[in-house]
This record gives sequence, C-alpha cells and structure tokens, in this order.
Amino acid sequence: MKIVEQKPLTFKGDNKRAVLLLHGFTGNTSDVRLLGRYLNTKGYTCYVPLYKGHGVPPEELVEYGPKDWWKDVTEAYQHLKEMGFEEIAVGGLSLGGVFSLKLGYTVPVKGIVTMCAPMYIKSEDVMYEGVLEYARNYKQREKKSEEVIEQEMAQFKPMNTLKELQNLIKEVRESVDLIYSPVFVIQARHDQMIDTNSANIIYEEVESIQKDIKWYENSGHVITHDKEKEKVFEDFYQFLEKLDWNE
Repeated sequence: MKIVEQKPLTFKGDNKRAVLLLHGFTGNTSDVRLLGRYLNTKGYTCYVPLYKGHGVPPEELVEYGPKDWWKDVTEAYQHLKEMGFEEIAVGGLSLGGVFSLKLGYTVPVKGIVTMCAPMYIKSEDVMYEGVLEYARNYKQREKKSEEVIEQEMAQFKPMNTLKELQNLIKEVRESVDLIYSPVFVIQARHDQMIDTNSANIIYEEVESIQKDIKWYENSGHVITHDKEKEKVFEDFYQFLEKLDWNE
C-alpha cells in the first residue's frame, strides 16, 4: 500500500495574523493539522512545514538531522514573511515546541506556544526505541509482511541524529532565559514521552512578562489528538487573542 505523500499545509485566514505551527520528531503535519484548521476558522493564517525525512519511509529520516529541520523551520518563518505577514506567532508539539522556543530568541515572534516540549535530555536508548517503533509502524501501514519488515528493520540503524537532538535540546534549555515574547506552556499530565517537569522549566526560566502554563489532566504526549484537544485548541486561540497585534 502506498502511503499518501505528506506536504506542507497552508490555511489562509482573513486577517493580518499568522501562526507558524511545527510538528514533532518522527511526526508530520497531521500533528497540528486540526489545530491549524481550528485557528483558521477564527481568521488566522496558519502554515505547517514538513521537516526533511518526515512523512516518508523511515530510511530517509536517518539521512537528516536537527540542523536540516531547523533550516526548514526558519524557511517556513521566512515564507510567512514573504506572504506579507509582519507579525508571526509560533507554536509546536514536542520537538516543534523546542524549535518554537529557539525561534523566540532568534527572530521576532509575536508569541510562543509550547505543547509537551522536552527540556530534559532522554537517554539515547529510549530515543532509539522510539525511532524503531516509528519505523516498524510505518512499514506495517505499508502492508509489508512481517518477514520483509524484519529484514528491513535489521538494516535500519539510527543514528547520529539522536546525539544531535540531545545537543539541540540542551542548547535551547540553556537559552530560554533569552526569551521575552509572551509564552503559553501546554503540558499533558500523562505524557509518557518526556519528563513533564520540562514544562515548569520553560515557564519559570523564560523572561517573558506575559506567560502562562496549563496542565491537561487527561491527555498524553500527542495532546493535539487526545481527549482534551478541543480545549487545547480553544486555549491556544485565547492566548493568541490576548497578544498585542498591530491592527
């Protein structure tokens, strides 16, 4: 079975407000598609880039790393600028939240929303197992036989990327005190993928005068698809509405 090719998403709104939405590691645009559609119904233009090596066979994932994905993020920000948007808010899930924070001390952003973003470095073993699970699930969706999957998995060797990811998280963790834009920290209480104290670190260490943190008691890591997603979307929207847009 051929899996539908993923592409960047653009939802054009009817006001001058733009939101850059970023997906997670081994994720794709579907991580934040529903959120983008929701914000678009409120007038916002939303753009969702797709990182290189994501949404494609996992063998392609290992060919890229955080430097490539950061380039995708900065190009996406520039894309919104070229569309004519002078003010851009940014939000992301997991790795997308880490990149959102990095944008916050790299370029002008109107506001930042992090959703289940890690600030602690996981062991490579845990990250490695996560990538293997992603690869196996992808191959199963392709309807490959278990025999073929086992053969291909034996050749699948992640990867220098894991060390680079650890370094990225460490860099951002050490730089969040350079952020002054408004920040909203969203965290699932039952997040099995990251240390949930990451949310407290972000909230406590950003220098933003306008900041908030909210815990969602019945959700897991992919909070944009979980039981409380509608509440997450509405809270995200309300945060955007409180920003001082120049209109």
